[in-house]
Amino acid sequence: MTAPLTGMWVVTGSAYVTEICAGAGLDYLVIDAEHAPNDVPSLVPQLQAAAAYPVRVLVRAPSGDPVLIKQLLDIGVTDLMVPMVESAEQARALVAAMRYPPGGIRGVGGAFARAARWGRVPDYLRTAETGLTLTVQVESRRGLDELTAITAVDGVDAVFLGPADLAASLGHLGEPEHPEVVAAIEAAIGTVTALGKAAGVNAFAEPTARRYVAVGARFVVVGADVTLLARGSEDLAARHRKP
Repeated sequence: MTAPLTGMWVVTGSAYVTEICAGAGLDYLVIDAEHAPNDVPSLVPQLQAAAAYPVRVLVRAPSGDPVLIKQLLDIGVTDLMVPMVESAEQARALVAAMRYPPGGIRGVGGAFARAARWGRVPDYLRTAETGLTLTVQVESRRGLDELTAITAVDGVDAVFLGPADLAASLGHLGEPEHPEVVAAIEAAIGTVTALGKAAGVNAFAEPTARRYVAVGARFVVVGADVTLLARGSEDLAARHRKP
């Protein structure tokens, strides 16, 4: 079994910051467009900045809108995460949005697409699907109830568990490390793994990250550019300011 993958969030919307993080030695970056100031135009330079480094880039869309998914794939996103997936039907719709007809509904525009190098990638339309991955984010009580059906959907490659929203859904807003939340995540990791899919999770606290890896998480997000900057600058001020 391969070693678990370690990654971090990049949420500043800055290609400069993305490049700094891309060269840090992590396995992957997660560029966020759900809670961060990112859109399609701002994602392009970040993908370009990271492309020079041996790091995978997972992009979290703000929603499962198939029109937006089409745009993200066309600009070169290959590893896509979609938040708040709560049913197998929703998961199947996301898979369809990532595939060209007849297997899906993705619009055909390879001549305009960075992903196809504007028509320079031979046979892109027939091979594009093999280079894409879909990670669905389960982060609610309903999602947990439907986890087995969601995970079993053909075309879902991984399930990412979101402790913050899951904690809120379970009645523990702001307590992602509440025992009930941790237990639910550990059980979910077991379910996903048993179905042969990769389970991922957000865990900034190192002991929690190691705990989730120990029960089978295959990829863990252990930090974020903005939190590193916030805590680092606070520490700097605390050490150097006069009382």
